[in-house]
Parts: sequence; C-alpha cells; structure tokens
Amino acid sequence: MLGYLINPFIGAATYNLAHTLTLPFVLLLTGYIEYWSLTTAIAIIWIAHIALDRLLGYGLKYPTFFKDTHFQHI
Repeated sequence: MLGYLINPFIGAATYNLAHTLTLPFVLLLTGYIEYWSLTTAIAIIWIAHIALDRLLGYGLKYPTFFKDTHFQHI
C-alpha cells in the first residue's frame, strides 16, 4: 500500500507481488523443509490473507488506479 504514495505503477507492482501465491508457497516450503514452525505459520497466515482477499473480490491491481482489479472495479 505504501507504494501508492510514490505512484500507481509502483503501488500496483508491490501490491501484486505481495498478493500472489509464489512467495508464501516458497516460504511455506522452506519452513516445512527446515522445520521452522514460525516461518510455516507466517506462510499459512499470508496464504489465508490472499484467499480472503480473493473471496471478498479484491483482485490483483492494475497500474491505472487502486480500485481497478482483475476481478472488477471496486
């Protein structure tokens, strides 16, 4: 969200990076392999956050405006 203070393109890029499942799945796999329970818990919470956003209709952002998502215009 802080990226939107710079400009909409940077804001959308940082939001989309944090709201795709790639990074939390890598974190989950790392936590599982290394037996790091805190890392695994953070990854599960992160994945649940992304799933709840999708359930509520908040999709990945377009660089035009914060409320333009790949699902709808909020």
